[in-house]
Amino acid sequence: MIRAQAAQRIAGSLWLWPLLCLWLLSCAGVQAAGMDYESRTIRLAMSQEPPDLNAITSTDAVSGMILGHVMEGLLSYDAEGDLVGGVAERWQLRDDGATFWLREDAKWSDGSPVTAQDFVFSWQQAVTPAVASEYASILFPVLNAQAINEGRMDPSKLGVRALDDHTLEVSLHQPCPYFLGLTAFRTLFPVKESFYTARGSRYGADADELLYNGPFTLSKWVHGASVSMTKNPHYWNRDNIWLNLIDIPYITEDANARMNLYRDNKVAIASDLNSESLDGALRERMQIKTFLDGAIFYIEFNQRDDRVTRNRNLRKAIQQVFNTDDLVYKVMGSPGSYPTYTLFPRWMKGEKDFFVREHPAQKPEFNLEKARAYLKKAKQELGVEKLPPITLLADDSPGGQKTAEYLQTMLGQALGLEIRVDMQIFKQRLAKMGAGEFDLVVSGWGPDYDDLLTYADLFASHNMNNRGRYNSAEYDHWVEVAQRSLDTSERVHAFDQLQRLIFEDAVIVPLYERGRVYVKHPRLKGVLRRAVGGDPNFNFAYIEPPADS
Repeated sequence: MIRAQAAQRIAGSLWLWPLLCLWLLSCAGVQAAGMDYESRTIRLAMSQEPPDLNAITSTDAVSGMILGHVMEGLLSYDAEGDLVGGVAERWQLRDDGATFWLREDAKWSDGSPVTAQDFVFSWQQAVTPAVASEYASILFPVLNAQAINEGRMDPSKLGVRALDDHTLEVSLHQPCPYFLGLTAFRTLFPVKESFYTARGSRYGADADELLYNGPFTLSKWVHGASVSMTKNPHYWNRDNIWLNLIDIPYITEDANARMNLYRDNKVAIASDLNSESLDGALRERMQIKTFLDGAIFYIEFNQRDDRVTRNRNLRKAIQQVFNTDDLVYKVMGSPGSYPTYTLFPRWMKGEKDFFVREHPAQKPEFNLEKARAYLKKAKQELGVEKLPPITLLADDSPGGQKTAEYLQTMLGQALGLEIRVDMQIFKQRLAKMGAGEFDLVVSGWGPDYDDLLTYADLFASHNMNNRGRYNSAEYDHWVEVAQRSLDTSERVHAFDQLQRLIFEDAVIVPLYERGRVYVKHPRLKGVLRRAVGGDPNFNFAYIEPPADS
Protein backbone atom coordinates (compact mmCIF):
# COMPACT_ATOMS: atom_id res chain seq x y z
CA MET A 1 0.00 0.00 0.00
CA ILE A 2 1.79 3.13 -1.26
CA ARG A 3 0.81 6.59 -0.07
CA ALA A 4 0.27 9.17 -2.84
CA GLN A 5 3.06 11.44 -1.68
CA ALA A 6 5.57 8.59 -1.62
CA ALA A 7 4.61 7.52 -5.12
CA GLN A 8 5.11 11.04 -6.42
CA ARG A 9 8.58 11.29 -4.93
CA ILE A 10 9.79 8.15 -6.67
CA ALA A 11 8.12 8.62 -10.05
CA GLY A 12 10.71 8.78 -12.83
CA SER A 13 13.62 8.11 -10.44
CA LEU A 14 14.89 4.63 -11.17
CA TRP A 15 17.77 4.92 -8.74
CA LEU A 16 15.21 5.14 -5.93
CA TRP A 17 13.81 1.65 -6.57
CA PRO A 18 15.91 0.02 -3.80
CA LEU A 19 14.57 2.59 -1.35
CA LEU A 20 11.05 1.96 -2.58
CA CYS A 21 11.44 -1.76 -1.95
CA LEU A 22 12.62 -1.13 1.58
CA TRP A 23 9.70 1.24 2.12
CA LEU A 24 7.21 -1.35 0.85
CA LEU A 25 8.66 -3.96 3.15
CA SER A 26 8.33 -1.68 6.14
CA CYS A 27 4.66 -1.05 5.32
CA ALA A 28 3.86 -4.71 4.74
CA GLY A 29 6.03 -6.09 7.49
CA VAL A 30 6.14 -5.70 11.24
CA GLN A 31 6.54 -1.94 11.57
CA ALA A 32 4.77 0.80 9.63
CA ALA A 33 4.46 4.45 10.59
CA GLY A 34 4.87 3.99 14.31
CA MET A 35 2.85 0.77 14.36
CA ASP A 36 3.60 -2.90 14.95
CA TYR A 37 0.77 -5.13 13.75
CA GLU A 38 2.19 -8.39 15.06
CA SER A 39 2.68 -7.17 18.64
CA ARG A 40 -0.34 -4.81 18.47
CA THR A 41 1.69 -1.73 19.32
CA ILE A 42 1.28 1.90 18.35
CA ARG A 43 3.78 4.69 18.96
CA LEU A 44 2.73 8.28 19.61
CA ALA A 45 4.05 11.70 20.57
CA MET A 46 2.57 13.91 23.29
CA SER A 47 2.90 17.68 23.62
CA GLN A 48 3.23 17.67 27.41
CA GLU A 49 4.05 15.37 30.28
CA PRO A 50 0.99 14.59 32.44
CA PRO A 51 1.20 16.97 35.44
CA ASP A 52 -1.04 15.01 37.85
CA LEU A 53 -2.22 11.41 37.60
CA ASN A 54 -4.05 11.44 40.92
CA ALA A 55 -7.60 11.39 39.57
CA ILE A 56 -8.92 13.01 42.77
CA THR A 57 -6.88 16.19 42.22
CA SER A 58 -6.11 16.09 38.48
CA THR A 59 -7.52 18.97 36.40
CA ASP A 60 -5.71 19.09 33.05
CA ALA A 61 -6.52 17.44 29.71
CA VAL A 62 -3.09 15.81 29.26
CA SER A 63 -3.42 13.88 32.52
CA GLY A 64 -7.05 13.21 31.65
CA MET A 65 -6.02 11.50 28.41
CA ILE A 66 -3.75 9.08 30.29
CA LEU A 67 -6.27 8.48 33.07
CA GLY A 68 -8.95 7.74 30.47
CA HIS A 69 -6.93 4.70 29.41
CA VAL A 70 -5.71 3.38 32.76
CA MET A 71 -8.78 4.05 34.93
CA GLU A 72 -12.53 3.57 34.66
CA GLY A 73 -15.55 4.95 36.49
CA LEU A 74 -18.98 3.54 37.14
CA LEU A 75 -19.95 4.45 33.58
CA SER A 76 -17.84 5.12 30.51
CA TYR A 77 -18.30 6.14 26.87
CA ASP A 78 -18.57 3.73 23.96
CA ALA A 79 -17.21 4.30 20.46
CA GLU A 80 -20.35 6.27 19.52
CA GLY A 81 -20.02 8.60 22.51
CA ASP A 82 -22.92 7.08 24.44
CA LEU A 83 -22.78 6.32 28.15
CA VAL A 84 -22.42 2.61 28.84
CA GLY A 85 -21.51 0.47 31.80
CA GLY A 86 -17.98 0.70 33.12
CA VAL A 87 -17.37 -0.77 36.56
CA ALA A 88 -21.17 -0.75 36.96
CA GLU A 89 -23.04 -3.34 34.92
CA ARG A 90 -26.42 -1.74 35.63
CA TRP A 91 -27.79 1.34 37.40
CA GLN A 92 -30.93 3.24 38.31
CA LEU A 93 -31.18 7.04 38.51
CA ARG A 94 -33.95 8.66 40.56
CA ASP A 95 -34.74 12.26 41.49
CA ASP A 96 -33.38 11.65 45.00
CA GLY A 97 -30.45 9.38 44.19
CA ALA A 98 -29.02 6.48 42.24
CA THR A 99 -28.06 2.85 42.72
CA PHE A 100 -25.18 1.16 40.91
CA TRP A 101 -24.61 -2.58 40.75
CA LEU A 102 -20.90 -3.30 40.16
CA ARG A 103 -19.46 -6.07 38.02
CA GLU A 104 -18.10 -8.94 40.05
CA ASP A 105 -15.24 -9.33 37.56
CA ALA A 106 -14.08 -5.69 37.83
CA LYS A 107 -10.56 -5.86 39.27
CA TRP A 108 -7.59 -3.71 40.11
CA SER A 109 -4.28 -4.31 38.35
CA ASP A 110 -3.08 -6.26 41.41
CA GLY A 111 -5.94 -8.73 40.89
CA SER A 112 -8.07 -7.55 43.84
CA PRO A 113 -11.74 -6.71 43.24
CA VAL A 114 -12.98 -3.17 42.64
CA THR A 115 -15.61 -2.64 45.34
CA ALA A 116 -18.31 -0.11 46.14
CA GLN A 117 -16.17 1.04 49.08
CA ASP A 118 -13.45 2.13 46.62
CA PHE A 119 -15.92 4.68 45.23
CA VAL A 120 -17.05 5.78 48.69
CA PHE A 121 -13.44 6.43 49.70
CA SER A 122 -12.54 8.29 46.50
CA TRP A 123 -15.60 10.54 46.57
CA GLN A 124 -15.10 11.35 50.24
CA GLN A 125 -11.49 12.29 49.54
CA ALA A 126 -12.53 14.54 46.65
CA VAL A 127 -14.76 16.71 48.90
CA THR A 128 -12.43 16.71 51.93
CA PRO A 129 -11.19 20.32 52.32
CA ALA A 130 -7.61 19.30 53.20
CA VAL A 131 -7.27 17.38 49.91
CA ALA A 132 -7.99 20.64 48.04
CA SER A 133 -9.44 19.00 44.95
CA GLU A 134 -10.31 21.76 42.50
CA TYR A 135 -13.05 19.52 41.16
CA ALA A 136 -14.77 19.04 44.52
CA SER A 137 -17.76 21.05 43.34
CA ILE A 138 -18.54 18.51 40.62
CA LEU A 139 -19.78 16.28 43.46
CA PHE A 140 -22.03 18.95 45.00
CA PRO A 141 -25.23 17.28 43.68
CA VAL A 142 -24.47 14.49 46.18
CA LEU A 143 -26.07 14.94 49.60
CA ASN A 144 -23.89 16.96 52.03
CA ALA A 145 -20.99 17.31 49.57
CA GLN A 146 -20.91 21.11 49.65
CA ALA A 147 -21.22 21.29 53.44
CA ILE A 148 -18.33 18.83 53.78
CA ASN A 149 -16.17 20.76 51.32
CA GLU A 150 -16.85 23.96 53.25
CA GLY A 151 -15.74 22.30 56.51
CA ARG A 152 -19.22 22.17 58.06
CA MET A 153 -19.59 18.38 58.06
CA ASP A 154 -17.41 15.30 58.34
CA PRO A 155 -16.61 13.45 55.07
CA SER A 156 -18.31 10.34 56.47
CA LYS A 157 -21.63 12.17 56.08
CA LEU A 158 -21.36 12.25 52.27
CA GLY A 159 -24.44 10.79 50.62
CA VAL A 160 -22.74 7.70 49.25
CA ARG A 161 -22.49 4.26 50.86
CA ALA A 162 -21.60 0.70 50.03
CA LEU A 163 -24.60 -1.55 50.66
CA ASP A 164 -22.25 -4.47 50.00
CA ASP A 165 -19.09 -5.02 47.93
CA HIS A 166 -20.98 -4.68 44.66
CA THR A 167 -23.83 -2.24 45.41
CA LEU A 168 -23.29 1.50 45.65
CA GLU A 169 -26.09 3.77 46.88
CA VAL A 170 -25.96 7.53 46.18
CA SER A 171 -28.25 10.13 47.77
CA LEU A 172 -28.75 13.42 45.92
CA HIS A 173 -29.83 16.61 47.66
CA GLN A 174 -31.85 17.61 44.58
CA PRO A 175 -32.62 16.14 41.14
CA CYS A 176 -29.57 16.05 38.90
CA PRO A 177 -30.38 15.26 35.25
CA TYR A 178 -26.71 15.06 34.24
CA PHE A 179 -25.49 12.91 37.16
CA LEU A 180 -24.81 9.75 35.13
CA GLY A 181 -22.40 11.72 32.95
CA LEU A 182 -20.48 12.76 36.08
CA THR A 183 -19.81 9.12 36.99
CA ALA A 184 -17.69 8.71 33.85
CA PHE A 185 -15.46 11.66 34.84
CA ARG A 186 -12.07 11.15 36.48
CA THR A 187 -12.83 12.82 39.84
CA LEU A 188 -15.41 10.08 40.48
CA PHE A 189 -13.07 7.21 39.58
CA PRO A 190 -12.51 4.63 42.34
CA VAL A 191 -9.42 4.58 44.56
CA LYS A 192 -8.34 1.64 46.72
CA GLU A 193 -7.91 3.07 50.20
CA SER A 194 -5.15 0.72 51.43
CA PHE A 195 -2.97 1.45 48.38
CA TYR A 196 -3.66 5.20 48.52
CA THR A 197 -2.79 5.39 52.21
CA ALA A 198 0.37 3.33 51.80
CA ARG A 199 1.67 5.61 49.03
CA GLY A 200 0.87 8.85 50.83
CA SER A 201 2.12 11.93 48.98
CA ARG A 202 3.76 9.68 46.36
CA TYR A 203 0.39 8.44 45.09
CA GLY A 204 0.28 8.99 41.32
CA ALA A 205 3.84 10.33 41.15
CA ASP A 206 5.25 7.38 39.15
CA ALA A 207 4.03 4.37 37.22
CA ASP A 208 4.38 2.06 40.23
CA GLU A 209 2.67 4.56 42.53
CA LEU A 210 -0.75 3.93 41.01
CA LEU A 211 -3.20 1.05 40.99
CA TYR A 212 -5.20 0.72 37.77
CA ASN A 213 -8.65 -0.58 36.91
CA GLY A 214 -8.90 0.52 33.26
CA PRO A 215 -8.08 -1.14 29.93
CA PHE A 216 -4.37 -0.32 30.29
CA THR A 217 -1.75 0.12 32.98
CA LEU A 218 1.04 2.65 33.06
CA SER A 219 4.01 0.36 32.50
CA LYS A 220 6.70 3.04 32.10
CA TRP A 221 6.99 6.73 32.89
CA VAL A 222 10.32 8.46 32.33
CA HIS A 223 9.54 11.98 33.47
CA GLY A 224 9.89 14.57 30.75
CA ALA A 225 10.76 11.92 28.16
CA SER A 226 8.29 9.06 27.61
CA VAL A 227 5.21 7.15 28.76
CA SER A 228 4.03 3.62 27.96
CA MET A 229 0.67 1.96 28.59
CA THR A 230 0.29 -1.81 28.48
CA LYS A 231 -2.94 -3.78 28.19
CA ASN A 232 -4.28 -4.62 31.65
CA PRO A 233 -4.66 -8.42 31.99
CA HIS A 234 -7.10 -7.93 34.89
CA TYR A 235 -9.48 -5.59 33.06
CA TRP A 236 -12.99 -7.06 32.91
CA ASN A 237 -13.41 -6.26 29.18
CA ARG A 238 -9.83 -7.11 28.14
CA ASP A 239 -10.96 -9.43 25.33
CA ASN A 240 -12.38 -6.41 23.49
CA ILE A 241 -9.21 -4.33 23.81
CA TRP A 242 -7.16 -4.93 20.65
CA LEU A 243 -3.97 -3.01 21.40
CA ASN A 244 -1.32 -4.53 23.66
CA LEU A 245 0.88 -1.46 23.96
CA ILE A 246 0.47 2.31 23.57
CA ASP A 247 4.04 3.57 23.51
CA ILE A 248 4.64 7.33 23.77
CA PRO A 249 8.42 7.67 23.33
CA TYR A 250 8.32 11.38 22.43
CA ILE A 251 7.14 14.40 24.42
CA THR A 252 7.50 17.66 22.52
CA GLU A 253 5.47 20.85 22.17
CA ASP A 254 6.92 21.49 18.72
CA ALA A 255 4.26 20.73 16.11
CA ASN A 256 6.89 20.60 13.37
CA ALA A 257 8.88 18.04 15.34
CA ARG A 258 5.78 15.87 15.75
CA MET A 259 5.11 16.17 12.01
CA ASN A 260 8.68 15.10 11.24
CA LEU A 261 8.30 12.08 13.53
CA TYR A 262 5.21 11.08 11.57
CA ARG A 263 6.94 11.72 8.25
CA ASP A 264 9.85 9.52 9.40
CA ASN A 265 7.50 6.64 10.31
CA LYS A 266 8.24 6.94 14.03
CA VAL A 267 4.71 7.73 15.21
CA ALA A 268 1.28 6.76 13.91
CA ILE A 269 -0.35 10.15 14.47
CA ALA A 270 0.82 13.76 14.29
CA SER A 271 -1.60 15.90 16.30
CA ASP A 272 -2.15 19.63 16.66
CA LEU A 273 -0.60 20.70 13.38
CA ASN A 274 0.25 24.38 13.13
CA SER A 275 0.04 26.38 9.91
CA GLU A 276 3.59 25.44 8.88
CA SER A 277 3.27 21.70 9.47
CA LEU A 278 -0.18 21.75 7.87
CA ASP A 279 1.21 23.39 4.74
CA GLY A 280 3.81 20.63 4.50
CA ALA A 281 1.18 17.92 4.94
CA LEU A 282 -0.98 19.47 2.24
CA ARG A 283 1.94 19.68 -0.19
CA GLU A 284 2.60 15.99 0.40
CA ARG A 285 -1.09 15.23 -0.13
CA MET A 286 -1.58 13.67 3.27
CA GLN A 287 -5.14 13.06 4.42
CA ILE A 288 -5.89 15.90 6.84
CA LYS A 289 -8.39 15.32 9.64
CA THR A 290 -10.05 17.97 11.79
CA PHE A 291 -12.46 18.15 14.71
CA LEU A 292 -13.54 20.56 17.44
CA ASP A 293 -12.30 19.26 20.79
CA GLY A 294 -14.69 21.36 22.88
CA ALA A 295 -12.03 23.59 24.45
CA ILE A 296 -12.78 27.30 24.74
CA PHE A 297 -9.80 29.60 25.31
CA TYR A 298 -10.06 32.98 26.97
CA ILE A 299 -8.34 35.66 29.03
CA GLU A 300 -9.31 35.26 32.68
CA PHE A 301 -9.02 38.16 35.13
CA ASN A 302 -7.84 37.76 38.70
CA GLN A 303 -10.50 39.39 40.89
CA ARG A 304 -8.84 38.85 44.26
CA ASP A 305 -8.75 41.92 46.52
CA ASP A 306 -5.02 42.58 46.00
CA ARG A 307 -5.22 42.70 42.19
CA VAL A 308 -6.06 45.75 40.06
CA THR A 309 -8.02 43.49 37.73
CA ARG A 310 -10.66 43.21 40.45
CA ASN A 311 -11.90 46.52 39.04
CA ARG A 312 -14.78 45.99 36.63
CA ASN A 313 -14.08 49.16 34.62
CA LEU A 314 -10.51 48.04 33.97
CA ARG A 315 -11.81 44.68 32.74
CA LYS A 316 -14.39 46.42 30.53
CA ALA A 317 -11.68 48.63 29.06
CA ILE A 318 -9.66 45.58 28.05
CA GLN A 319 -12.78 43.84 26.74
CA GLN A 320 -13.58 46.90 24.61
CA VAL A 321 -10.31 46.94 22.63
CA PHE A 322 -9.92 43.26 21.96
CA ASN A 323 -10.27 41.87 18.44
CA THR A 324 -10.67 38.11 18.61
CA ASP A 325 -10.68 37.67 14.82
CA ASP A 326 -7.27 39.34 14.51
CA LEU A 327 -5.76 37.05 17.13
CA VAL A 328 -7.07 33.83 15.59
CA TYR A 329 -6.60 34.56 11.90
CA LYS A 330 -3.65 36.96 11.77
CA VAL A 331 -1.55 36.18 14.84
CA MET A 332 -2.02 32.55 15.81
CA GLY A 333 -2.84 31.12 12.41
CA SER A 334 -4.33 28.17 14.26
CA PRO A 335 -5.85 25.76 11.71
CA GLY A 336 -9.35 24.61 12.50
CA SER A 337 -9.97 27.09 15.33
CA TYR A 338 -12.75 29.68 15.35
CA PRO A 339 -13.04 33.08 17.06
CA THR A 340 -15.65 33.00 19.80
CA TYR A 341 -17.47 35.52 21.95
CA THR A 342 -18.93 33.15 24.50
CA LEU A 343 -17.94 30.42 26.93
CA PHE A 344 -20.20 27.91 25.19
CA PRO A 345 -19.05 25.94 22.12
CA ARG A 346 -21.01 25.92 18.89
CA TRP A 347 -21.82 22.19 18.98
CA MET A 348 -23.66 22.04 22.33
CA LYS A 349 -27.43 21.75 22.17
CA GLY A 350 -29.87 24.26 23.62
CA GLU A 351 -33.60 23.69 23.74
CA LYS A 352 -34.36 22.93 20.08
CA ASP A 353 -31.20 23.99 18.27
CA PHE A 354 -27.57 24.65 19.06
CA PHE A 355 -27.40 26.96 22.07
CA VAL A 356 -25.26 29.63 20.37
CA ARG A 357 -27.84 29.88 17.57
CA GLU A 358 -30.76 30.11 19.95
CA HIS A 359 -28.93 32.64 22.15
CA PRO A 360 -26.24 34.51 20.22
CA ALA A 361 -23.54 35.99 22.45
CA GLN A 362 -23.16 39.73 22.80
CA LYS A 363 -20.01 40.84 21.00
CA PRO A 364 -17.80 43.60 22.39
CA GLU A 365 -17.82 46.68 20.19
CA PHE A 366 -14.30 47.80 19.31
CA ASN A 367 -14.42 51.37 20.58
CA LEU A 368 -11.16 52.99 21.66
CA GLU A 369 -12.83 56.11 23.01
CA LYS A 370 -15.22 54.09 25.16
CA ALA A 371 -12.37 51.85 26.34
CA ARG A 372 -10.32 54.84 27.48
CA ALA A 373 -13.35 56.21 29.33
CA TYR A 374 -13.60 52.88 31.19
CA LEU A 375 -9.89 53.07 31.95
CA LYS A 376 -10.24 56.61 33.34
CA LYS A 377 -13.00 55.44 35.70
CA ALA A 378 -10.88 52.48 36.76
CA LYS A 379 -7.98 54.73 37.77
CA GLN A 380 -10.33 56.95 39.75
CA GLU A 381 -11.85 54.01 41.59
CA LEU A 382 -8.43 52.48 42.27
CA GLY A 383 -7.07 55.88 43.39
CA VAL A 384 -4.09 55.91 41.04
CA GLU A 385 -2.89 58.18 38.26
CA LYS A 386 -0.99 55.38 36.57
CA LEU A 387 -1.77 51.70 36.82
CA PRO A 388 1.02 49.44 38.06
CA PRO A 389 2.44 46.80 35.70
CA ILE A 390 -0.06 44.03 34.97
CA THR A 391 1.18 40.43 35.01
CA LEU A 392 0.05 38.18 32.16
CA LEU A 393 0.56 34.47 32.89
CA ALA A 394 0.97 32.31 29.78
CA ASP A 395 2.31 28.99 28.49
CA ASP A 396 5.80 28.86 27.02
CA SER A 397 4.40 26.93 24.03
CA PRO A 398 4.75 28.54 20.58
CA GLY A 399 1.03 29.40 20.55
CA GLY A 400 1.19 30.74 24.09
CA GLN A 401 4.14 32.96 23.22
CA LYS A 402 2.40 34.40 20.15
CA THR A 403 -0.76 35.15 22.11
CA ALA A 404 1.13 36.77 24.99
CA GLU A 405 3.19 38.95 22.66
CA TYR A 406 0.06 40.09 20.83
CA LEU A 407 -1.74 40.97 24.06
CA GLN A 408 1.28 42.79 25.43
CA THR A 409 1.62 44.92 22.31
CA MET A 410 -2.08 45.52 21.75
CA LEU A 411 -2.90 46.56 25.32
CA GLY A 412 0.17 48.75 25.46
CA GLN A 413 -0.71 50.60 22.27
CA ALA A 414 -4.45 50.89 22.85
CA LEU A 415 -4.58 51.63 26.57
CA GLY A 416 -1.01 52.40 27.60
CA LEU A 417 -0.96 49.39 29.93
CA GLU A 418 2.39 47.91 30.92
CA ILE A 419 1.97 44.16 30.52
CA ARG A 420 4.66 41.94 32.02
CA VAL A 421 4.54 38.44 30.59
CA ASP A 422 5.17 35.57 32.99
CA MET A 423 5.94 32.67 30.65
CA GLN A 424 5.82 29.26 32.34
CA ILE A 425 5.90 25.60 31.41
CA PHE A 426 2.48 23.95 31.36
CA LYS A 427 2.68 22.36 34.80
CA GLN A 428 3.95 25.53 36.47
CA ARG A 429 1.30 27.67 34.77
CA LEU A 430 -1.38 25.43 36.28
CA ALA A 431 0.23 25.77 39.72
CA LYS A 432 0.41 29.56 39.47
CA MET A 433 -3.19 29.76 38.31
CA GLY A 434 -4.32 27.74 41.31
CA ALA A 435 -2.30 29.97 43.65
CA GLY A 436 -3.70 33.17 42.08
CA GLU A 437 -0.28 34.42 40.97
CA PHE A 438 -1.45 36.45 37.97
CA ASP A 439 -3.49 39.47 36.91
CA LEU A 440 -4.42 38.06 33.52
CA VAL A 441 -4.02 34.48 32.37
CA VAL A 442 -4.57 32.86 28.99
CA SER A 443 -6.52 29.77 29.90
CA GLY A 444 -8.88 27.21 28.44
CA TRP A 445 -11.69 24.91 29.46
CA GLY A 446 -12.99 21.72 27.91
CA PRO A 447 -16.11 19.71 28.77
CA ASP A 448 -16.10 17.15 31.57
CA TYR A 449 -19.56 15.81 30.69
CA ASP A 450 -22.13 16.41 27.96
CA ASP A 451 -24.13 19.31 29.38
CA LEU A 452 -23.84 23.10 29.12
CA LEU A 453 -23.36 23.20 32.88
CA THR A 454 -19.86 21.80 32.47
CA TYR A 455 -18.93 25.26 31.15
CA ALA A 456 -21.46 27.41 33.00
CA ASP A 457 -20.57 26.47 36.58
CA LEU A 458 -16.89 27.25 36.00
CA PHE A 459 -17.32 30.74 37.45
CA ALA A 460 -19.58 29.83 40.35
CA SER A 461 -18.09 31.13 43.61
CA HIS A 462 -17.81 27.60 45.04
CA ASN A 463 -15.89 26.19 42.05
CA MET A 464 -12.15 26.00 42.76
CA ASN A 465 -11.46 25.93 39.02
CA ASN A 466 -12.69 29.53 39.10
CA ARG A 467 -9.05 30.63 39.28
CA GLY A 468 -9.82 34.37 39.17
CA ARG A 469 -12.26 34.02 42.11
CA TYR A 470 -15.15 35.83 40.42
CA ASN A 471 -17.94 36.05 42.98
CA SER A 472 -21.50 36.97 42.07
CA ALA A 473 -24.67 36.04 43.95
CA GLU A 474 -26.66 36.43 40.74
CA TYR A 475 -24.30 34.12 38.85
CA ASP A 476 -24.53 31.51 41.62
CA HIS A 477 -28.32 31.75 41.51
CA TRP A 478 -28.53 30.90 37.81
CA VAL A 479 -26.00 28.05 38.24
CA GLU A 480 -28.25 26.64 40.96
CA VAL A 481 -31.27 26.86 38.66
CA ALA A 482 -29.41 24.95 35.93
CA GLN A 483 -28.26 22.36 38.46
CA ARG A 484 -31.64 21.51 39.95
CA SER A 485 -34.12 22.09 37.15
CA LEU A 486 -35.49 19.20 35.09
CA ASP A 487 -37.13 21.60 32.63
CA THR A 488 -35.04 22.11 29.49
CA SER A 489 -36.49 25.53 28.74
CA GLU A 490 -35.77 26.77 32.24
CA ARG A 491 -32.23 25.43 32.16
CA VAL A 492 -31.45 27.01 28.76
CA HIS A 493 -32.78 30.35 30.02
CA ALA A 494 -30.42 30.04 33.00
CA PHE A 495 -27.47 29.44 30.68
CA ASP A 496 -28.42 32.52 28.66
CA GLN A 497 -28.44 34.60 31.84
CA LEU A 498 -25.02 33.23 32.78
CA GLN A 499 -23.71 34.12 29.32
CA ARG A 500 -25.04 37.66 29.81
CA LEU A 501 -23.31 38.05 33.18
CA ILE A 502 -20.00 36.81 31.82
CA PHE A 503 -20.12 39.63 29.27
CA GLU A 504 -21.52 42.36 31.51
CA ASP A 505 -19.04 41.71 34.33
CA ALA A 506 -16.19 40.99 31.90
CA VAL A 507 -15.39 37.80 33.79
CA ILE A 508 -13.35 36.65 30.82
CA VAL A 509 -12.56 37.78 27.29
CA PRO A 510 -13.34 34.78 25.05
CA LEU A 511 -10.66 34.13 22.41
CA TYR A 512 -11.32 31.02 20.33
CA GLU A 513 -12.89 27.62 20.12
CA ARG A 514 -10.08 25.18 19.50
CA GLY A 515 -10.03 23.01 16.43
CA ARG A 516 -7.58 20.14 16.17
CA VAL A 517 -5.86 19.28 12.91
CA TYR A 518 -3.97 16.00 12.61
CA VAL A 519 -2.77 13.25 10.32
CA LYS A 520 -3.11 9.54 11.04
CA HIS A 521 -1.82 6.43 9.36
CA PRO A 522 -4.72 4.98 7.30
CA ARG A 523 -4.27 1.47 8.72
CA LEU A 524 -4.81 2.70 12.28
CA LYS A 525 -8.55 2.48 12.89
CA GLY A 526 -10.92 3.10 15.78
CA VAL A 527 -9.11 6.11 17.23
CA LEU A 528 -11.65 8.39 18.89
CA ARG A 529 -11.20 12.15 18.62
CA ARG A 530 -13.89 13.69 20.75
CA ALA A 531 -14.84 16.55 23.03
CA VAL A 532 -16.27 14.47 25.90
CA GLY A 533 -14.68 11.34 27.31
CA GLY A 534 -10.97 12.03 26.82
CA ASP A 535 -9.03 12.83 23.66
CA PRO A 536 -7.47 11.08 21.88
CA ASN A 537 -8.78 7.72 22.99
CA PHE A 538 -7.33 4.37 21.86
CA ASN A 539 -9.49 1.95 23.84
CA PHE A 540 -11.24 0.93 20.59
CA ALA A 541 -8.23 1.27 18.28
CA TYR A 542 -6.83 -1.47 16.07
CA ILE A 543 -4.41 -1.85 13.16
CA GLU A 544 -5.59 -3.23 9.87
CA PRO A 545 -3.42 -6.12 8.69
CA PRO A 546 -0.92 -5.45 5.89
CA ALA A 547 -2.33 -5.92 2.40
CA ASP A 548 -0.38 -9.13 1.79
CA SER A 549 -1.12 -10.80 5.14
